[in-house]
Amino acid sequence: MNRPTTIALGCVLLLALALRLYGIHNPILDHPGWRQGDGAAIARNFATLQNDIFYPQTDYDGPPPNYVQLELQVVPFAAAQLYRAFGVHEIFLRILVIAFSLGTIPLVYALGAQLYSPRAGLLAALLYAVSPGPVYYGRAVIPESVMLFFCAGALLCWWRFCSERRAIFIVLACLLAAMAALAKPPGLIILVPMLAIAVWKQRARALADPANYALVIVVLVPLWLYLTHLGAIAEWHWASGITSKHVLPALAAALHSPGAALRAFGGMLALQRMLATTILGPALFTLLLLAAIAQPRDPSGGLRSVFFGSWFVTLAAYAFVVVNVERVDYYLMPFALFAVLYAAGSLDWVLERVGVGTPSVWTCVALGSGLFFVTYSNMLEIHPYYTWSRNVYAAATEVRDTIEPGTLIVMGHDDPAVLYTIAHRGWEEDPLLWNVHDMTSAIGKGARYFVAVEVPRFAANRPLYAFMQRYRRVPVRSGWQVYDMHHFALQAKADLKVRRYTRG
Repeated sequence: MNRPTTIALGCVLLLALALRLYGIHNPILDHPGWRQGDGAAIARNFATLQNDIFYPQTDYDGPPPNYVQLELQVVPFAAAQLYRAFGVHEIFLRILVIAFSLGTIPLVYALGAQLYSPRAGLLAALLYAVSPGPVYYGRAVIPESVMLFFCAGALLCWWRFCSERRAIFIVLACLLAAMAALAKPPGLIILVPMLAIAVWKQRARALADPANYALVIVVLVPLWLYLTHLGAIAEWHWASGITSKHVLPALAAALHSPGAALRAFGGMLALQRMLATTILGPALFTLLLLAAIAQPRDPSGGLRSVFFGSWFVTLAAYAFVVVNVERVDYYLMPFALFAVLYAAGSLDWVLERVGVGTPSVWTCVALGSGLFFVTYSNMLEIHPYYTWSRNVYAAATEVRDTIEPGTLIVMGHDDPAVLYTIAHRGWEEDPLLWNVHDMTSAIGKGARYFVAVEVPRFAANRPLYAFMQRYRRVPVRSGWQVYDMHHFALQAKADLKVRRYTRG
Protein backbone atom coordinates (compact mmCIF):
# COMPACT_ATOMS: atom_id res chain seq x y z
CA MET A 1 0.00 0.00 0.00
CA ASN A 2 1.57 3.28 -1.13
CA ARG A 3 1.71 6.50 0.87
CA PRO A 4 -1.32 8.27 -0.73
CA THR A 5 -3.46 5.16 -0.21
CA THR A 6 -2.34 4.91 3.40
CA ILE A 7 -3.22 8.56 3.99
CA ALA A 8 -6.60 8.12 2.30
CA LEU A 9 -7.40 5.05 4.38
CA GLY A 10 -6.35 6.92 7.51
CA CYS A 11 -8.77 9.73 6.63
CA VAL A 12 -11.55 7.18 6.12
CA LEU A 13 -10.84 5.73 9.55
CA LEU A 14 -10.92 9.18 11.17
CA LEU A 15 -14.26 9.93 9.52
CA ALA A 16 -15.62 6.57 10.66
CA LEU A 17 -14.42 7.20 14.21
CA ALA A 18 -16.02 10.65 14.34
CA LEU A 19 -19.38 9.27 13.21
CA ARG A 20 -19.30 6.39 15.68
CA LEU A 21 -18.39 8.61 18.64
CA TYR A 22 -21.72 10.41 18.33
CA GLY A 23 -23.89 9.45 21.32
CA ILE A 24 -21.15 7.38 22.92
CA HIS A 25 -22.11 8.64 26.40
CA ASN A 26 -25.77 7.64 26.02
CA PRO A 27 -27.14 5.36 28.74
CA ILE A 28 -27.97 1.79 27.73
CA LEU A 29 -31.48 2.94 26.85
CA ASP A 30 -31.15 3.92 23.21
CA HIS A 31 -32.11 1.55 20.38
CA PRO A 32 -32.26 -1.45 20.77
CA GLY A 33 -32.49 -1.01 24.53
CA TRP A 34 -33.56 -4.54 25.38
CA ARG A 35 -30.69 -6.08 23.37
CA GLN A 36 -28.12 -3.65 24.73
CA GLY A 37 -29.47 -4.16 28.25
CA ASP A 38 -28.70 -7.87 28.00
CA GLY A 39 -25.16 -7.22 26.76
CA ALA A 40 -24.44 -4.62 29.43
CA ALA A 41 -25.83 -6.84 32.19
CA ILE A 42 -23.75 -9.81 31.01
CA ALA A 43 -20.61 -7.65 31.06
CA ARG A 44 -21.33 -6.42 34.59
CA ASN A 45 -22.08 -9.95 35.78
CA PHE A 46 -18.80 -11.23 34.31
CA ALA A 47 -17.04 -8.60 36.40
CA THR A 48 -19.01 -9.04 39.63
CA LEU A 49 -20.30 -12.64 39.68
CA GLN A 50 -18.44 -15.14 37.49
CA ASN A 51 -15.56 -14.11 35.26
CA ASP A 52 -15.98 -16.95 32.76
CA ILE A 53 -16.89 -16.24 29.12
CA PHE A 54 -18.64 -19.61 28.87
CA TYR A 55 -21.13 -18.71 31.62
CA PRO A 56 -22.97 -15.51 30.55
CA GLN A 57 -25.61 -14.29 32.99
CA THR A 58 -28.42 -11.78 32.65
CA ASP A 59 -30.10 -9.87 35.51
CA TYR A 60 -33.60 -11.33 35.26
CA ASP A 61 -35.49 -14.53 36.17
CA GLY A 62 -34.73 -14.51 39.85
CA PRO A 63 -31.58 -14.77 41.94
CA PRO A 64 -28.33 -15.62 40.15
CA PRO A 65 -27.04 -17.59 38.42
CA ASN A 66 -29.21 -16.72 35.41
CA TYR A 67 -27.31 -18.29 32.53
CA VAL A 68 -28.55 -17.45 29.07
CA GLN A 69 -28.05 -19.16 25.70
CA LEU A 70 -26.64 -16.43 23.51
CA GLU A 71 -23.68 -15.98 21.19
CA LEU A 72 -20.13 -15.90 22.56
CA GLN A 73 -19.95 -12.65 24.52
CA VAL A 74 -16.70 -11.26 23.11
CA VAL A 75 -17.22 -7.57 23.85
CA PRO A 76 -18.98 -8.00 27.24
CA PHE A 77 -16.19 -10.29 28.46
CA ALA A 78 -13.47 -7.90 27.28
CA ALA A 79 -15.32 -4.99 28.90
CA ALA A 80 -15.60 -6.96 32.14
CA GLN A 81 -11.82 -7.13 32.39
CA LEU A 82 -11.72 -3.33 32.11
CA TYR A 83 -14.50 -3.09 34.71
CA ARG A 84 -12.42 -5.13 37.13
CA ALA A 85 -9.55 -2.69 36.76
CA PHE A 86 -11.36 0.66 36.44
CA GLY A 87 -14.93 0.13 37.64
CA VAL A 88 -18.19 -0.38 35.77
CA HIS A 89 -18.47 2.25 33.02
CA GLU A 90 -20.62 1.41 30.01
CA ILE A 91 -18.47 3.56 27.76
CA PHE A 92 -15.93 0.71 27.72
CA LEU A 93 -18.54 -1.45 25.99
CA ARG A 94 -19.15 1.13 23.29
CA ILE A 95 -15.42 1.80 22.77
CA LEU A 96 -14.79 -1.91 22.23
CA VAL A 97 -17.63 -2.16 19.71
CA ILE A 98 -16.22 0.89 17.90
CA ALA A 99 -12.80 -0.78 17.83
CA PHE A 100 -14.22 -3.83 16.07
CA SER A 101 -16.18 -1.65 13.66
CA LEU A 102 -13.10 0.42 12.81
CA GLY A 103 -11.01 -2.74 12.51
CA THR A 104 -13.37 -3.98 9.82
CA ILE A 105 -12.54 -1.02 7.56
CA PRO A 106 -8.92 -2.01 6.71
CA LEU A 107 -10.14 -5.58 6.14
CA VAL A 108 -12.82 -4.29 3.77
CA TYR A 109 -10.17 -2.25 1.96
CA ALA A 110 -7.89 -5.28 1.61
CA LEU A 111 -10.72 -7.52 0.42
CA GLY A 112 -11.90 -4.90 -2.09
CA ALA A 113 -8.34 -4.55 -3.37
CA GLN A 114 -8.12 -8.33 -3.81
CA LEU A 115 -11.47 -8.58 -5.59
CA TYR A 116 -11.16 -5.48 -7.77
CA SER A 117 -8.42 -2.87 -7.25
CA PRO A 118 -6.92 -0.69 -4.50
CA ARG A 119 -9.25 2.15 -5.53
CA ALA A 120 -12.23 -0.17 -5.17
CA GLY A 121 -10.91 -1.15 -1.77
CA LEU A 122 -10.82 2.49 -0.69
CA LEU A 123 -14.33 3.05 -2.01
CA ALA A 124 -15.59 -0.02 -0.12
CA ALA A 125 -13.90 1.20 3.06
CA LEU A 126 -15.47 4.64 2.64
CA LEU A 127 -18.93 3.17 2.05
CA TYR A 128 -18.60 1.03 5.16
CA ALA A 129 -17.39 4.04 7.15
CA VAL A 130 -20.47 6.18 6.41
CA SER A 131 -23.33 3.70 5.88
CA PRO A 132 -26.00 4.10 8.58
CA GLY A 133 -26.09 0.50 9.79
CA PRO A 134 -22.33 0.13 10.28
CA VAL A 135 -22.24 3.61 11.88
CA TYR A 136 -25.01 3.13 14.43
CA TYR A 137 -24.54 -0.54 15.19
CA GLY A 138 -20.81 0.11 15.15
CA ARG A 139 -21.25 1.75 18.58
CA ALA A 140 -24.31 -0.07 19.97
CA VAL A 141 -23.80 -2.89 22.47
CA ILE A 142 -24.85 -5.72 20.16
CA PRO A 143 -22.66 -8.38 18.48
CA GLU A 144 -23.18 -7.48 14.81
CA SER A 145 -20.02 -5.39 14.41
CA VAL A 146 -17.93 -8.11 16.05
CA MET A 147 -19.42 -10.71 13.71
CA LEU A 148 -18.73 -8.59 10.61
CA PHE A 149 -15.13 -8.00 11.69
CA PHE A 150 -14.46 -11.72 11.82
CA CYS A 151 -16.46 -12.31 8.62
CA ALA A 152 -14.35 -9.78 6.68
CA GLY A 153 -11.13 -11.28 8.01
CA ALA A 154 -12.20 -14.84 7.18
CA LEU A 155 -13.25 -13.93 3.63
CA LEU A 156 -10.00 -12.07 3.01
CA CYS A 157 -7.80 -14.90 4.31
CA TRP A 158 -9.74 -17.58 2.44
CA TRP A 159 -9.51 -15.65 -0.83
CA ARG A 160 -5.76 -15.34 -0.29
CA PHE A 161 -5.54 -19.05 0.53
CA CYS A 162 -7.40 -20.04 -2.63
CA SER A 163 -5.01 -17.85 -4.64
CA GLU A 164 -1.71 -18.69 -2.92
CA ARG A 165 -2.34 -21.96 -0.98
CA ARG A 166 -0.25 -20.74 1.96
CA ALA A 167 -0.80 -22.51 5.29
CA ILE A 168 -1.01 -19.29 7.30
CA PHE A 169 -4.08 -18.18 5.36
CA ILE A 170 -6.01 -21.43 5.85
CA VAL A 171 -5.29 -21.31 9.58
CA LEU A 172 -6.40 -17.70 9.88
CA ALA A 173 -9.45 -18.22 7.67
CA CYS A 174 -10.67 -21.18 9.73
CA LEU A 175 -10.13 -19.43 13.06
CA LEU A 176 -11.74 -16.18 11.94
CA ALA A 177 -14.72 -17.98 10.38
CA ALA A 178 -15.18 -19.94 13.61
CA MET A 179 -15.14 -16.70 15.61
CA ALA A 180 -17.63 -15.12 13.19
CA ALA A 181 -20.12 -17.93 13.84
CA LEU A 182 -19.50 -17.84 17.60
CA ALA A 183 -19.85 -14.04 17.65
CA LYS A 184 -23.30 -14.55 16.14
CA PRO A 185 -24.60 -17.63 14.28
CA PRO A 186 -25.59 -15.67 11.11
CA GLY A 187 -21.84 -15.46 10.58
CA LEU A 188 -22.23 -18.98 9.16
CA ILE A 189 -23.42 -17.28 5.96
CA ILE A 190 -19.84 -16.75 4.83
CA LEU A 191 -19.19 -20.50 4.65
CA VAL A 192 -21.17 -20.68 1.41
CA PRO A 193 -19.14 -18.17 -0.66
CA MET A 194 -15.93 -19.52 0.86
CA LEU A 195 -16.70 -23.09 -0.16
CA ALA A 196 -18.14 -21.95 -3.49
CA ILE A 197 -14.90 -20.35 -4.64
CA ALA A 198 -12.91 -23.37 -3.43
CA VAL A 199 -15.11 -25.71 -5.47
CA TRP A 200 -15.05 -23.43 -8.51
CA LYS A 201 -11.29 -23.14 -8.42
CA GLN A 202 -10.58 -26.82 -7.81
CA ARG A 203 -13.50 -28.41 -9.67
CA ALA A 204 -13.47 -32.18 -9.06
CA ARG A 205 -10.41 -31.95 -6.83
CA ALA A 206 -12.43 -29.98 -4.24
CA LEU A 207 -13.89 -33.18 -2.78
CA ALA A 208 -10.40 -34.44 -2.05
CA ASP A 209 -9.06 -31.21 -0.55
CA PRO A 210 -8.77 -31.52 3.26
CA ALA A 211 -8.76 -27.73 3.62
CA ASN A 212 -12.45 -27.57 2.72
CA TYR A 213 -13.35 -30.17 5.34
CA ALA A 214 -11.13 -28.46 7.89
CA LEU A 215 -12.99 -25.20 7.33
CA VAL A 216 -16.39 -26.80 7.95
CA ILE A 217 -15.25 -28.75 11.00
CA VAL A 218 -13.37 -25.88 12.64
CA VAL A 219 -16.40 -23.60 12.22
CA LEU A 220 -19.28 -25.93 13.09
CA VAL A 221 -17.87 -28.04 15.92
CA PRO A 222 -16.99 -25.18 18.33
CA LEU A 223 -20.33 -23.52 17.66
CA TRP A 224 -22.21 -26.76 18.32
CA LEU A 225 -20.24 -27.45 21.50
CA TYR A 226 -20.76 -23.90 22.77
CA LEU A 227 -24.52 -23.82 22.14
CA THR A 228 -24.94 -27.32 23.56
CA HIS A 229 -23.07 -26.32 26.71
CA LEU A 230 -25.22 -23.23 27.17
CA GLY A 231 -28.38 -25.19 26.37
CA ALA A 232 -27.58 -27.50 29.26
CA ILE A 233 -27.12 -24.75 31.86
CA ALA A 234 -29.25 -21.83 30.62
CA GLU A 235 -32.64 -20.77 31.91
CA TRP A 236 -33.25 -18.66 28.81
CA HIS A 237 -32.73 -20.57 25.55
CA TRP A 238 -32.65 -17.68 23.12
CA ALA A 239 -30.68 -19.35 20.32
CA SER A 240 -32.47 -22.70 20.21
CA GLY A 241 -35.78 -21.17 21.33
CA ILE A 242 -35.93 -18.63 18.50
CA THR A 243 -35.00 -21.34 16.01
CA SER A 244 -37.42 -24.00 17.21
CA LYS A 245 -40.37 -21.80 18.19
CA HIS A 246 -40.26 -19.11 15.52
CA VAL A 247 -37.90 -19.70 12.58
CA LEU A 248 -38.57 -23.37 11.80
CA PRO A 249 -42.38 -23.20 12.21
CA ALA A 250 -42.50 -20.12 9.95
CA LEU A 251 -40.36 -21.90 7.36
CA ALA A 252 -42.56 -25.00 7.51
CA ALA A 253 -45.67 -22.84 7.06
CA ALA A 254 -44.09 -21.03 4.09
CA LEU A 255 -43.29 -24.35 2.42
CA HIS A 256 -46.71 -25.81 3.15
CA SER A 257 -48.38 -24.31 0.08
CA PRO A 258 -47.57 -22.08 -2.89
CA GLY A 259 -49.78 -19.33 -1.47
CA ALA A 260 -47.95 -19.34 1.86
CA ALA A 261 -44.63 -19.31 0.05
CA LEU A 262 -45.68 -16.29 -2.00
CA ARG A 263 -46.78 -14.44 1.14
CA ALA A 264 -43.47 -15.21 2.81
CA PHE A 265 -41.62 -14.08 -0.31
CA GLY A 266 -43.60 -10.83 -0.28
CA GLY A 267 -42.68 -10.34 3.35
CA MET A 268 -39.03 -10.84 2.48
CA LEU A 269 -39.23 -8.25 -0.29
CA ALA A 270 -40.76 -5.81 2.18
CA LEU A 271 -37.51 -6.02 4.16
CA GLN A 272 -35.94 -3.88 1.44
CA ARG A 273 -37.35 -0.81 3.16
CA MET A 274 -35.26 -1.41 6.26
CA LEU A 275 -32.28 -2.37 4.14
CA ALA A 276 -32.54 0.81 2.07
CA THR A 277 -32.87 3.15 5.05
CA THR A 278 -31.29 2.29 8.38
CA ILE A 279 -28.81 -0.37 7.20
CA LEU A 280 -27.40 0.67 3.80
CA GLY A 281 -28.93 4.11 3.39
CA PRO A 282 -30.54 5.34 0.15
CA ALA A 283 -27.23 6.09 -1.61
CA LEU A 284 -25.59 2.71 -1.05
CA PHE A 285 -28.83 0.86 -1.76
CA THR A 286 -29.11 2.66 -5.10
CA LEU A 287 -25.48 1.90 -5.90
CA LEU A 288 -26.10 -1.75 -5.06
CA LEU A 289 -29.00 -1.94 -7.52
CA LEU A 290 -26.95 -0.26 -10.25
CA ALA A 291 -23.97 -2.51 -9.52
CA ALA A 292 -25.87 -5.51 -10.86
CA ILE A 293 -25.67 -4.03 -14.37
CA ALA A 294 -22.33 -2.23 -14.09
CA GLN A 295 -19.79 -4.80 -12.99
CA PRO A 296 -16.27 -4.89 -14.47
CA ARG A 297 -14.99 -7.88 -16.41
CA ASP A 298 -13.99 -10.77 -14.14
CA PRO A 299 -10.30 -11.54 -14.78
CA SER A 300 -10.39 -14.48 -12.37
CA GLY A 301 -12.25 -16.76 -14.74
CA GLY A 302 -15.59 -16.41 -13.03
CA LEU A 303 -14.25 -16.83 -9.49
CA ARG A 304 -15.39 -13.38 -8.38
CA SER A 305 -18.83 -13.89 -9.94
CA VAL A 306 -19.22 -17.20 -8.11
CA PHE A 307 -18.11 -15.53 -4.89
CA PHE A 308 -20.66 -12.73 -5.04
CA GLY A 309 -23.41 -14.88 -6.59
CA SER A 310 -23.28 -17.58 -3.93
CA TRP A 311 -22.98 -14.94 -1.21
CA PHE A 312 -26.06 -13.07 -2.42
CA VAL A 313 -28.15 -16.23 -2.74
CA THR A 314 -27.22 -17.19 0.82
CA LEU A 315 -28.09 -13.72 2.10
CA ALA A 316 -31.47 -13.90 0.34
CA ALA A 317 -32.15 -17.33 1.87
CA TYR A 318 -31.16 -16.00 5.30
CA ALA A 319 -33.55 -13.06 4.89
CA PHE A 320 -36.36 -15.42 3.81
CA VAL A 321 -35.86 -17.90 6.64
CA VAL A 322 -34.67 -15.77 9.58
CA VAL A 323 -35.20 -12.04 9.09
CA ASN A 324 -38.69 -12.64 7.72
CA VAL A 325 -39.55 -13.89 11.23
CA GLU A 326 -37.31 -11.69 13.41
CA ARG A 327 -38.09 -8.44 11.62
CA VAL A 328 -35.54 -6.12 13.20
CA ASP A 329 -33.16 -4.19 11.01
CA TYR A 330 -29.88 -5.19 12.63
CA TYR A 331 -30.56 -8.77 11.53
CA LEU A 332 -29.89 -7.38 8.02
CA MET A 333 -26.38 -6.24 8.92
CA PRO A 334 -24.75 -9.19 7.07
CA PHE A 335 -25.90 -7.45 3.87
CA ALA A 336 -23.68 -4.44 4.63
CA LEU A 337 -20.40 -6.24 3.97
CA PHE A 338 -21.65 -7.63 0.67
CA ALA A 339 -23.14 -4.31 -0.41
CA VAL A 340 -20.08 -2.13 0.15
CA LEU A 341 -17.78 -4.52 -1.74
CA TYR A 342 -20.11 -5.15 -4.66
CA ALA A 343 -21.07 -1.48 -5.05
CA ALA A 344 -17.45 -0.35 -4.75
CA GLY A 345 -16.41 -2.65 -7.59
CA SER A 346 -19.08 -1.19 -9.81
CA LEU A 347 -18.24 2.40 -8.85
CA ASP A 348 -14.56 1.75 -9.50
CA TRP A 349 -15.40 0.41 -12.97
CA VAL A 350 -17.51 3.49 -13.77
CA LEU A 351 -14.70 5.82 -12.68
CA GLU A 352 -12.28 3.91 -14.87
CA ARG A 353 -14.61 4.08 -17.86
CA VAL A 354 -15.00 7.83 -17.61
CA GLY A 355 -11.25 8.23 -17.28
CA VAL A 356 -11.05 9.73 -13.81
CA GLY A 357 -7.39 10.18 -12.91
CA THR A 358 -5.87 12.60 -10.46
CA PRO A 359 -8.80 14.82 -9.43
CA SER A 360 -8.63 18.60 -9.75
CA VAL A 361 -9.41 20.96 -6.90
CA TRP A 362 -12.97 21.48 -8.11
CA THR A 363 -13.47 17.75 -8.52
CA CYS A 364 -12.33 17.27 -4.93
CA VAL A 365 -14.76 19.95 -3.78
CA ALA A 366 -17.60 18.28 -5.67
CA LEU A 367 -16.73 14.83 -4.30
CA GLY A 368 -16.40 16.23 -0.78
CA SER A 369 -19.78 17.93 -1.05
CA GLY A 370 -21.34 14.71 -2.31
CA LEU A 371 -19.79 12.74 0.54
CA PHE A 372 -21.07 15.29 3.07
CA PHE A 373 -24.59 15.08 1.64
CA VAL A 374 -24.59 11.27 1.65
CA THR A 375 -23.20 11.12 5.19
CA TYR A 376 -25.70 13.68 6.46
CA SER A 377 -28.64 11.87 4.85
CA ASN A 378 -27.43 8.58 6.33
CA MET A 379 -27.27 10.11 9.80
CA LEU A 380 -30.81 11.41 9.40
CA GLU A 381 -31.99 7.85 8.75
CA ILE A 382 -30.64 6.60 12.09
CA HIS A 383 -30.98 9.74 14.18
CA PRO A 384 -34.15 8.52 15.98
CA TYR A 385 -32.19 5.51 17.20
CA TYR A 386 -30.04 7.73 19.42
CA THR A 387 -33.11 8.91 21.35
CA TRP A 388 -33.50 7.74 24.93
CA SER A 389 -35.97 8.73 27.63
CA ARG A 390 -34.48 11.07 30.19
CA ASN A 391 -37.54 10.58 32.40
CA VAL A 392 -37.05 6.80 32.45
CA TYR A 393 -33.34 7.21 33.14
CA ALA A 394 -34.01 9.65 36.01
CA ALA A 395 -36.68 7.39 37.49
CA ALA A 396 -34.50 4.27 37.23
CA THR A 397 -31.48 5.94 38.80
CA GLU A 398 -33.68 7.35 41.56
CA VAL A 399 -34.90 3.85 42.39
CA ARG A 400 -31.31 2.57 42.24
CA ASP A 401 -30.18 5.21 44.75
CA THR A 402 -33.23 4.81 47.03
CA ILE A 403 -33.55 1.07 47.62
CA GLU A 404 -31.03 -1.07 49.46
CA PRO A 405 -28.06 -2.09 47.27
CA GLY A 406 -27.67 -5.71 46.27
CA THR A 407 -31.30 -6.67 46.89
CA LEU A 408 -33.52 -8.61 44.49
CA ILE A 409 -36.44 -6.78 42.90
CA VAL A 410 -39.48 -7.57 40.82
CA MET A 411 -39.78 -4.94 38.11
CA GLY A 412 -43.26 -4.50 36.65
CA HIS A 413 -42.01 -3.84 33.12
CA ASP A 414 -40.37 -5.95 30.43
CA ASP A 415 -37.14 -4.20 29.45
CA PRO A 416 -33.65 -5.44 30.41
CA ALA A 417 -32.20 -1.95 29.81
CA VAL A 418 -34.39 -0.45 32.55
CA LEU A 419 -33.58 -3.28 34.95
CA TYR A 420 -29.89 -2.81 34.15
CA THR A 421 -30.15 0.94 34.88
CA ILE A 422 -31.80 0.23 38.24
CA ALA A 423 -28.69 -1.92 38.86
CA HIS A 424 -30.50 -4.70 40.69
CA ARG A 425 -31.10 -8.31 39.75
CA GLY A 426 -34.41 -10.10 40.04
CA TRP A 427 -37.44 -10.46 37.80
CA GLU A 428 -38.85 -8.33 34.98
CA GLU A 429 -42.50 -9.07 34.32
CA ASP A 430 -45.63 -7.64 32.75
CA PRO A 431 -47.53 -6.25 35.78
CA LEU A 432 -50.87 -7.16 34.18
CA LEU A 433 -49.90 -10.84 33.84
CA TRP A 434 -47.88 -11.26 37.04
CA ASN A 435 -50.19 -12.71 39.71
CA VAL A 436 -50.26 -13.04 43.50
CA HIS A 437 -48.87 -16.57 43.39
CA ASP A 438 -45.95 -15.38 41.25
CA MET A 439 -45.28 -12.56 43.70
CA THR A 440 -45.35 -14.76 46.81
CA SER A 441 -43.04 -17.21 45.04
CA ALA A 442 -40.60 -14.39 44.24
CA ILE A 443 -40.75 -13.17 47.84
CA GLY A 444 -39.94 -16.69 48.99
CA LYS A 445 -36.86 -16.64 46.72
CA GLY A 446 -35.62 -13.41 48.25
CA ALA A 447 -37.35 -10.58 46.37
CA ARG A 448 -37.20 -7.42 48.51
CA TYR A 449 -38.85 -4.72 46.36
CA PHE A 450 -41.56 -4.48 43.74
CA VAL A 451 -41.06 -1.64 41.25
CA ALA A 452 -44.20 -0.84 39.26
CA VAL A 453 -42.92 0.99 36.17
CA GLU A 454 -46.19 0.63 34.24
CA VAL A 455 -48.51 1.85 36.99
CA PRO A 456 -51.77 1.78 34.94
CA ARG A 457 -51.22 -1.87 33.96
CA PHE A 458 -50.33 -2.68 37.56
CA ALA A 459 -53.49 -0.97 38.85
CA ALA A 460 -55.57 -2.86 36.26
CA ASN A 461 -54.38 -6.12 37.82
CA ARG A 462 -56.77 -5.78 40.77
CA PRO A 463 -55.80 -8.91 42.77
CA LEU A 464 -52.10 -8.09 42.60
CA TYR A 465 -52.71 -4.39 43.26
CA ALA A 466 -54.79 -5.19 46.35
CA PHE A 467 -52.22 -7.70 47.56
CA MET A 468 -49.38 -5.19 47.30
CA GLN A 469 -51.17 -2.59 49.44
CA ARG A 470 -50.17 -4.55 52.53
CA TYR A 471 -46.57 -3.52 51.95
CA ARG A 472 -44.98 -0.18 52.68
CA ARG A 473 -44.55 2.23 49.78
CA VAL A 474 -41.09 3.65 49.27
CA PRO A 475 -41.44 7.34 48.37
CA VAL A 476 -40.07 8.25 44.93
CA ARG A 477 -40.67 11.39 42.89
CA SER A 478 -40.98 9.78 39.47
CA GLY A 479 -44.53 8.44 39.70
CA TRP A 480 -43.37 4.83 39.71
CA GLN A 481 -44.64 2.80 42.65
CA VAL A 482 -42.03 1.02 44.79
CA TYR A 483 -43.04 -1.43 47.52
CA ASP A 484 -40.74 -2.75 50.24
CA MET A 485 -41.85 -6.35 50.70
CA HIS A 486 -39.97 -6.74 53.98
CA HIS A 487 -42.13 -4.17 55.75
CA PHE A 488 -45.90 -4.19 56.15
CA ALA A 489 -47.83 -0.97 55.74
CA LEU A 490 -50.15 -1.65 58.69
CA GLN A 491 -47.23 -2.34 60.99
CA ALA A 492 -45.64 0.92 59.89
CA LYS A 493 -48.82 2.79 60.88
CA ALA A 494 -48.92 1.04 64.25
CA ASP A 495 -45.30 1.95 64.92
CA LEU A 496 -46.11 5.56 64.09
CA LYS A 497 -48.95 5.59 66.64
CA VAL A 498 -46.61 4.15 69.31
CA ARG A 499 -44.00 6.82 68.62
CA ARG A 500 -46.62 9.57 68.83
CA TYR A 501 -47.96 8.15 72.13
CA THR A 502 -44.42 7.91 73.56
CA ARG A 503 -43.63 11.49 72.67
CA GLY A 504 -46.93 12.64 74.14
